[in-house]
Amino acid sequence: MRIILASASPRRRELLTQIGLEYEVAPSKVEEKITKTLPEEAVQELALQKAEDVFERLERQGERNFLVVGADTVVSLDGCIMGKPEEEADACRMLRLLQGRMHQVYTGVALCGKREDGQVICSSFYEKTDVAMYPMTQEEIMAYVETKEPMDKAGAYGIQGRCAAHIERINGDYNNVVGLPVGRLCQELKKCGFSLI
Repeated sequence: MRIILASASPRRRELLTQIGLEYEVAPSKVEEKITKTLPEEAVQELALQKAEDVFERLERQGERNFLVVGADTVVSLDGCIMGKPEEEADACRMLRLLQGRMHQVYTGVALCGKREDGQVICSSFYEKTDVAMYPMTQEEIMAYVETKEPMDKAGAYGIQGRCAAHIERINGDYNNVVGLPVGRLCQELKKCGFSLI
């Protein structure tokens, strides 16, 4: 069964490559719309939109024996969802809110596929990781934002990048914070009948 990642995220590609999973990339072109307020529901909703978009494209082409993986990650502080910053000032605002505090990172994953016999597979799940950041000075925040690293990341930081210097501790899956909980994903793939060896 072909595995297709419905994301252009280089971090998600790196994680799938790291675990030795063979996959193809077909980024979703859907305009994401959040209708849920709870972060764990919102990330699954967005992941499903992405996976269904690519699934429908492949189905129209008559494809079978494939499984699309859609994913979305958000940061949540006090139950409020923080997406990607719109500009540098927004990134500074987010980092000021997060510094010296514990927050949550949620990644939703959706699996949509079609077996050789035509049976449709569709499921979703989420993972949550608690992240505590050390206090940051205004100068540290500005210096980090000037690197441009925060601009394409939920919550305006990348744990795998320069912001690692400001992470005090995490409780949960590190890869989930990077953007894809690959351990849980592999367990879900096995449930779908995909062999990992």
